[in-house]
Amino acid sequence: MNFDSPLESVKSDIAIEFENQKQAKIIYDAIVLEFETAPDYRSSMNLTLEESRILIRINAEDSTSFRASVNSAIKWIKLSLEINNLTI
Repeated sequence: MNFDSPLESVKSDIAIEFENQKQAKIIYDAIVLEFETAPDYRSSMNLTLEESRILIRINAEDSTSFRASVNSAIKWIKLSLEINNLTI
């Protein structure tokens, strides 16, 4: 047990709502592989598509790895949205 941090683990579910199902599916398909292959031994991320929402479940051992996971998820989604907007 690490006594430097009061947190033993951090878990969160994040829902990101898109304009429509089509956009959510495009972004989901673009990032799902990143979530499945992200090499992080202190956290895990699962991605689910539900209609026009992408749900992200993060389980992390500590707040630092949780923050890194959130930052990665936001980066992948933001980049996918920017690329998608260039191709429309």
